[in-house]
Amino acid sequence: MFDTVDIGRVDAHRELFEKVARKLRSGQMPPQDRPRPEQAAVTAFLSALEAELDRVSAAAPDPGRVVSHRLNRTEYVNAIRDLLALEIDGAALLPSDMAGFGFDNNAEVLSMTPALMDRYMTAATKVSRLAAGTLENRPTILSYRVPQSARQGARMGEELPFATHGGLAARHTFSLDGDYVFKLRLRRAEIGESILGNIAERKYQIELRIDHALVKSLSVGGKFNGQVKYDLTGGGISVPDDDLVHQQIALYNQTADKDLEVRLPIKAGTRLVSAAFTDVAPSASEGEGDNATAGVVTLEIGGPYGGAIPEETPSRQRIFVCRPDSPQDEKPCAKKILGTLARRAYRRPVTDADLQPLMKVYDIGRTARNFEAGVERALEALLSMPAFLMRAEAEPAGARAGTIYRISDLELASRVSFFLWKSIPDDELLEVAARGGLHDPAVLAQQTRRMLADRRATRWMNDFLGQWLQIRNLYTIEPDPLRFPDFDATLRQAMIKESELFFESQVRDDRHVLDLLRADYTFLNARLAEHYGVWNVYGSHFRRVPLEDPARHGLLGHGSILTVTSYADRTSVVLRGKWVLETLLGAPPPPPPPNVPPLKENDGKSKPASLRERMEQHRKSAVCASCHATMDPLGFALENFNAIGKWREDDDGAAINSAITLKGTTIDSPQAFREALLRQGDEFIRTVTEKLLTYALGRGLDYTDAPTVRQLVRDASRDDHRWSSLVLGIVRSAPFQQRIVRPVEPQPPAATTVARSR
Repeated sequence: MFDTVDIGRVDAHRELFEKVARKLRSGQMPPQDRPRPEQAAVTAFLSALEAELDRVSAAAPDPGRVVSHRLNRTEYVNAIRDLLALEIDGAALLPSDMAGFGFDNNAEVLSMTPALMDRYMTAATKVSRLAAGTLENRPTILSYRVPQSARQGARMGEELPFATHGGLAARHTFSLDGDYVFKLRLRRAEIGESILGNIAERKYQIELRIDHALVKSLSVGGKFNGQVKYDLTGGGISVPDDDLVHQQIALYNQTADKDLEVRLPIKAGTRLVSAAFTDVAPSASEGEGDNATAGVVTLEIGGPYGGAIPEETPSRQRIFVCRPDSPQDEKPCAKKILGTLARRAYRRPVTDADLQPLMKVYDIGRTARNFEAGVERALEALLSMPAFLMRAEAEPAGARAGTIYRISDLELASRVSFFLWKSIPDDELLEVAARGGLHDPAVLAQQTRRMLADRRATRWMNDFLGQWLQIRNLYTIEPDPLRFPDFDATLRQAMIKESELFFESQVRDDRHVLDLLRADYTFLNARLAEHYGVWNVYGSHFRRVPLEDPARHGLLGHGSILTVTSYADRTSVVLRGKWVLETLLGAPPPPPPPNVPPLKENDGKSKPASLRERMEQHRKSAVCASCHATMDPLGFALENFNAIGKWREDDDGAAINSAITLKGTTIDSPQAFREALLRQGDEFIRTVTEKLLTYALGRGLDYTDAPTVRQLVRDASRDDHRWSSLVLGIVRSAPFQQRIVRPVEPQPPAATTVARSR
């Protein structure tokens, strides 16, 4: 209500006027059915308003404040990998993290509760034993599973060997040198327990490999070869009339895989284990639908049995940087080991005060057993320390509320590392920070570019993309198998992989941010290419493919996005329109009102109505009309893609009309829709900048951050809005390098700390 506001005092109403600027820039105001000024007048007013907002911000800066918080699960897993060269299953050790402002690295939601601390301490016990390779690693059985819906008639992935089909590959950590039991279970019919693939008649060869080397070839099936015939015309199995043989075959169909078990000696370490059918026998799906294809459903790995401490593993090399030659050398060596590990884990140089509690724990373990046991116990303590688990930045002593200060170089190193690597800094970055080198903008830029070029940068790319575009939600979506029988776990994974490889190529090739929408290439394997109707793509490996169909250009042609913005049984113009508004244009609609009536579905009795016709009936409700008038056209523009991203011309027999009018322009194809969005390129660039800044800081943005966003966009425009310019701009920005002291708020009574002994 502007009649209650002194519009001459922008400084007194910054939050309000930032909302005004956003509403005008996105075209949300004035409403579509009300008089509007000429666009030139809007642009001039916006430029003047934002310039004044920027001037006011410069006079009273507020870089914000990231509160102390714990490592989230992804960061913990990566930190363990980088610290100890150990791959762990984070989902088995820690609960998933809540998201704040769209990302699960938001500091406000990463608090440490007593129950969660107990989980981190349990994880520290398991991790320290695995890394050090102690005899306290007891035999366990882990099961790796292939989804029942997965197609297994072809090579299942790039980690599996050529000339194989079906099966699976998994990275498994063998805790000790010793014997391990590998057991396979084959896929069965959903009704009954019969193994699929005409197992009684056909003989299959399954290769078991460790780190790509063949360790065992297993045979299964074919016991009743010649007595069972597969009817290629009728789709059934005929058996002899003899009841006894019939019973034997039925029993064999249920138990043929009982002997698919082998015990092998394996050296400790994380290794790639794979099991797959060879292609030397007839195809596993020959003459059958995919639902009848022979396949592996589980691979169980049990052990170690007769385990022995390994002489050397990558993890032990990281830990034992020295070896004592005599009992007198043990304590100095242990101190060196723990000092080396603590420096990386704590992300700073360590002092005697840091090492003293660790050495006390070492003494306990050394007294109980031996030198290595003492180191392992101290490592467990290190991984439970707040200095490792928590990210806290110190305030200057005696600083008053409102004081703005630059964080230390070591704290800045952690911010950059957790942004670009989702993990702890490496030795080079720590050494530069310890010397105070990150104060130099040129040195900071050099380190940032080095880290962007590193393979570890793929972590932030995949993590940011999956949360920003919501494509990681695809793991929880199960399209209706009756309406979409083509969809399976293999296609789901291919969709996600396409988007990840595409985004990585955009960043690593340092392309214009708008190329996310207009790029004329993607990454496909045979399975996804078939789904898209792209020919001459063979095999399970992904490769860059030029796109002839302009409807598939850019992110809007990706099956991952089109599927995650649909319902299980149909498309949703509302979900897709809402996704475009909030994810690409930064203009989310308000939440729906209560008691919204459901969309009327086709009943199969009368003539089918298209989704557009049903939505028009839905919008007749005055409660629904205002928001749907904005969202629905954006979703209708993508209506030629079905609920799993496949092109179509009709919807259950009803012709699809995807034409819309957007800002006075008729849009009649995905290509025209993409070009319309590109005409709003400034809003897309601004939204990407806001999302990436939110992710990099680990906190939500508010009106005080809007000037920073505008400055980042202006600076990146000088370098053609390349990704490197955007990332470097964020790392150089005041919110990334500075903090403000907030008034101290009353704290609740401190919880009692309970020390837990092993």
